[in-house]
Amino acid sequence: MAPGILLTFIVGYFLVLLVISHLTSKNSANNDTFFVANRNSKWYLVAFGMIGTALSGVTFISVPGKVGAPSGDQFAYFQFVLGNAAGFIIIATVLLPLYYRLKLTSIYSYIEQALGTWSYKTAAGIFLISRTIGSSFRLYLVVIVLQKFIFDSYGVPFAVTVLICLLLIWSYTFKGGLKTIIITDSLQTFFLVSSVFLSIFFICRSLNYNLFEAIEAIKNSSYSKIFFFSDFLTSKFHFAKEFWGGMFITIGMTGLDQDLMQKNLSLKNIKEAQKNMFSFTGVFVVINIFFLSVGALLYIYANKYGISVEKTDYLYPTIALKYLGVVPAMVFMLGLTAATFATTDSALTALTTSFCVDFLGFNKKADVNSKKNVNIRHYVHIAFSGLMFLTIIVFNAINNDAVVGAIFKVASYTYGPLLGLYSFGLFVSNRQVKDKLVPFICLISPAICFFLSTESKNLLGGYVFDNELIIVNGLITFLGLWLTSSRKAASAQISAAKA
Repeated sequence: MAPGILLTFIVGYFLVLLVISHLTSKNSANNDTFFVANRNSKWYLVAFGMIGTALSGVTFISVPGKVGAPSGDQFAYFQFVLGNAAGFIIIATVLLPLYYRLKLTSIYSYIEQALGTWSYKTAAGIFLISRTIGSSFRLYLVVIVLQKFIFDSYGVPFAVTVLICLLLIWSYTFKGGLKTIIITDSLQTFFLVSSVFLSIFFICRSLNYNLFEAIEAIKNSSYSKIFFFSDFLTSKFHFAKEFWGGMFITIGMTGLDQDLMQKNLSLKNIKEAQKNMFSFTGVFVVINIFFLSVGALLYIYANKYGISVEKTDYLYPTIALKYLGVVPAMVFMLGLTAATFATTDSALTALTTSFCVDFLGFNKKADVNSKKNVNIRHYVHIAFSGLMFLTIIVFNAINNDAVVGAIFKVASYTYGPLLGLYSFGLFVSNRQVKDKLVPFICLISPAICFFLSTESKNLLGGYVFDNELIIVNGLITFLGLWLTSSRKAASAQISAAKA
């Protein structure tokens, strides 16, 4: 497909987003609008839009690509998805009621009340680092596709492609923030979901399959194994590792992450927030089944026509953009763009919100919507865009792994301490942490986990860690907090119970 056609399509797509940004922010573009959309969002729009944010370009490309990877993944990722679903339910029933009861703008404000100021800043700092890295990885994925299939044809350097993408995202989010994103993410999720179903249709048509023949071909292929119950020690695909890792990564990356929780906090009350999470969970599970099915069909197609790629992440874009025709190529690019930018735009908003609230104290200012504070928020927004740019450039220089694996590997190290901090705050009311030691505990825990992940085969009789490493990380953090804490006085325990 001609690069010029794809480029024209991308430009037109962003013009639509800019129009939406103008319409949603022309009457009100203050900090309340940017941070929590004035707390009057519709739950069904938030639920639908969260699909695009949660899935991202990683799911769109890496998950189908891993189905036929040499490591033997097949449909093992669905075990992880089931763990995700369990995690979403815990978020809806445990964490959301807490956030609404405390009327939070940044979810890390809870840590300040429960553990102290140093703990609070540590939690917020972990989020800023984790989300910057994770969102940069996700944007990197779409940039390499744009570079390979569009910008290389015009001799545009990789760094310029990254800069263009970030400028486009900044241009439609800097003013309306969350209020704009709730609308644009709903639109982008529609494009994403449509793209998945249309991709299946076009691949099946190329293979001369009807729906039932496609289902049968996937079922009988060598890619469709879902559950793995053997080799618990040495297999990273074992159900227990995938399920429990998926559940705790979801609690960490969603429930303890300002990005997705910020959308929930824009709703009117806890009942609407819970309706949002439960409906979102159902759609999330179903749509991942279709992503895995796309992967199986792609490998069936590749085997039939002798197509090979250097990396599994390139399989979907290569077939969609080079072999299926103009319309399927447009559909693929629509889905990829929607998935990735739906994630990055909300991440930039969440990063800006967290820094302004958690480090600049916007939630403690009476004049939060003053012109001065709005201008400060603009500068912070620009700064995080620049930081993501640098992160992507560095990652491009060193990456040699499938992006989906890299993201969850990073998550196991960075979100584990958040699990430990929140667990201690929620379940241990009779002990007071030594607040100034908390940052060191949250550094030591990931370091121990890194050592365990590299040496576990020798130390633990051949055991291989995967996503469940986040559980170990959280437990080490919790244990560190316990060992360095002291028992509260009776009066302090009563005050904590009332809070």
